[in-house]
Amino acid sequence: MRVVIAPDSFGGTLSAREAGTAIAEGWRRVHPDAELAVVPMSDGGEGLLDALLAGGLAGTPVREREVVDPRGLATTARWLLRDGTAVIESAEACGLHKLAPERRDPRLTTTWGVGQLLDEARAAGARRILVGLGGSATVDGGTGALSGLGFRLMVADGSGLKVGGEDLPRVTAAARTWVADWDGVEVVLLADVDDVLAVAPAVYGPQKGADEATVAHLEQGLAAWQVVAERDLGASPQLATTPGSGAAGGLGYGVAAGLGARFARGAAAVADLQDLDGVLAGELRADLVVSGEGRLDVTTAAGKVMAVVAERAAAHGVPTAAVVGSAVVPGDGLADLEEAAPDGPGADPAAEVADAAARLAGRWAQGS
Repeated sequence: MRVVIAPDSFGGTLSAREAGTAIAEGWRRVHPDAELAVVPMSDGGEGLLDALLAGGLAGTPVREREVVDPRGLATTARWLLRDGTAVIESAEACGLHKLAPERRDPRLTTTWGVGQLLDEARAAGARRILVGLGGSATVDGGTGALSGLGFRLMVADGSGLKVGGEDLPRVTAAARTWVADWDGVEVVLLADVDDVLAVAPAVYGPQKGADEATVAHLEQGLAAWQVVAERDLGASPQLATTPGSGAAGGLGYGVAAGLGARFARGAAAVADLQDLDGVLAGELRADLVVSGEGRLDVTTAAGKVMAVVAERAAAHGVPTAAVVGSAVVPGDGLADLEEAAPDGPGADPAAEVADAAARLAGRWAQGS
């Protein structure tokens, strides 16, 4: 039996690599002789670099840069460069995980550090830059990232726009004042969601610390920013309604408006980078794929990791099963499903996932 294990991370408790290791451990309890191939996955959010370093980009030297974190303090962010292609995980600079709950406030958080990483990659010679958009603490429409790249964003009196979403409704102009030459550099935005710019505050603002009044303020700010981006940067009016433009609080919108970046489905792009198709249909064809994520819900089918893994497996005639932390919708497209919700305080997530994988392996052996 050859089993390909291709999970996403489990909601901040297990990385994709750790989840894959736990699933493999559980599977071997029941099938000790099974051939297992672990392919950590990501949709472009937090954990993107770790997944790639454990798979298709294994051995790539990790580069580091001191950048601005979501609240304007110094932090060290990692990024990758291999054969002219750079990979940036925006959460390394502006990730929600970098802030304690009491410090999360999208009126004050910025994507500035992502702009610094982009410019670092360009200066290092990257001709193609992949940017994972998920997991941010921000709703600034990417204005912080553009400022970090050398764009000048201004309010009515000509002074600079402050970072964060608080001042965004006052933006009146944008200029490429100190921007370097980006000719010949392709920027691809790996979106983990399909949301458009206008809905970013209402959908993601609350988890980033926004109350109802702040959500309304951020909506006003993004609307003002869209007008300026279209007039001064030449952004297409269709950009704001492009799926993914609302990812990371509009970070993708800003980078696309300023650098002409294009959007791609994050999970599909990572599947390509990890050569998932090659692993599934290689010299020894897989008999089963086991995927997984922290929560199976209605968003899973919208291009998330488990949906993409199931699609790729189906194309090769391979059935898919999954281990998930919890499920609130049926596992459509999955041959079998096992939940691994932690059993109370102090539970070990890796042990729970391994136990769930063992139960799944047992049912699989019985043909259920």
